[in-house]
Amino acid sequence: MTDTNWAPDLTQSPGPKYLALSRALRDAIRCGELPANSQLPTVRDLAWRLHLTPGTVARAYQLATQEGLLAATVGRGTFVAAQSPRLGPTQALYAERVTGGATGLVDLRPPQVPEVGQAEAFRAALTAMAQTTGQGWLDYTSQSGEAPLRAEIVTWMGDRILGQIGPEDVALTHGGQNAIHLIFDCCLRGERPVVLIEDLAYPGFRYAARAARAEVVPVEIDAFGIVPEALEAACQRHGAQVLCLTTEAQNPTTGRMPIARRQQIAEIARRYDLQVLEDDCYSVAESDIPSLRALAPERVWLVGSVSKTVSAALRFGYVICPSGMGEAGRLTAQHGFFALSRPVVDLMLHLFRSGAALDIRTKVQAEFALRQRLLVNHLGAFDLGWQPGLPFVWLRLPLGWRASTFIRTAEARGVLVRSADEYAVAHGRAPNAIRIAIAANMPLEAFEAAIRTLAELLARPPSDLLA
Repeated sequence: MTDTNWAPDLTQSPGPKYLALSRALRDAIRCGELPANSQLPTVRDLAWRLHLTPGTVARAYQLATQEGLLAATVGRGTFVAAQSPRLGPTQALYAERVTGGATGLVDLRPPQVPEVGQAEAFRAALTAMAQTTGQGWLDYTSQSGEAPLRAEIVTWMGDRILGQIGPEDVALTHGGQNAIHLIFDCCLRGERPVVLIEDLAYPGFRYAARAARAEVVPVEIDAFGIVPEALEAACQRHGAQVLCLTTEAQNPTTGRMPIARRQQIAEIARRYDLQVLEDDCYSVAESDIPSLRALAPERVWLVGSVSKTVSAALRFGYVICPSGMGEAGRLTAQHGFFALSRPVVDLMLHLFRSGAALDIRTKVQAEFALRQRLLVNHLGAFDLGWQPGLPFVWLRLPLGWRASTFIRTAEARGVLVRSADEYAVAHGRAPNAIRIAIAANMPLEAFEAAIRTLAELLARPPSDLLA
């Protein structure tokens, strides 16, 4: 069935036209005006009829496709897929990690923490915990029971400049991704709220925003992070509620935002009443620059976890909430999952109080630093972005390579890396670059061999490989 004459009236619709058109699509599909399998007008035809730009129509089609309402087929057009959005996510956050022993592949996509004594520390903690289990392990967990662990987080974060914080400002979560969802639950209001993110950013921001029925708007970044002029323009145009960004260790570009830029961002956030999610999960220890949480404590939610410094398996994270918002953060957590499980709370409390967590973090960072030096020695002749202590680097590919081709060629040689495409929104800016993570959970010789393979490929672009 075709319905290429469909043309809604958007003259009375407030707000950006792409949102008005996406709402019109949603309403027309739900009420049956556009039945399943109906073919929609082409982007250019509908843009001409509605006096819109093709980009506006394409963006509305993209939103409806992400919701599962439309399906685009190359060479055939765009069709109505269903009367209601598909339930649940439609795309994995990241591909499953590949283990080299089973496949022969070296996975340099996610950073992988080395074993530096975690197993023994966990055994010791679990043994001590076994002696203290009692009635408290039978009832629902509570936020009040987490108070000692929240105090340990304040100490754990003592090497960062966060301003005045206390245990009352902390909410505990099941890892960093869970923390993002918690913040969106606290901050987003309305039918289609807007979340601003860096135009190259951790994909989890996008997926959490979609789960909250929010529209994601990318904002231009440069070598120092979000561009203030671009942020202000996005605020004026979209009326956003939340800004997600990374100041210390931008993922994936490794950039670090200087103090002057941080002050500009804080001022813009105040001017437009933005709540700010500051992602600190990849940050290295001992920052000498005030965080956004220190510069704008009334509106910044700082997210951290132990996944990159102790163990990703623990699924332990935290939010340092804006001043006076700690209780709201903890109530949101309570409504979502009551509180952390008792074993996780007791295990983390033991690791912090015994000094084991700090000892592990120090050794993990030392191993990452060792492998980073090795990586930079092999790839330093190329356009490499890196920051001391970070467990990944950003590589702008040399002339002759495209990211998609390099990814496939590297995989054929047994090495998995990540393309810039994974960090950009659909139809967004994706530079010709890749991210290489540091795998510290494998023998140093295997890691170095994988890096040498990448260096060989970079030095021989496809024209040479085909000669």
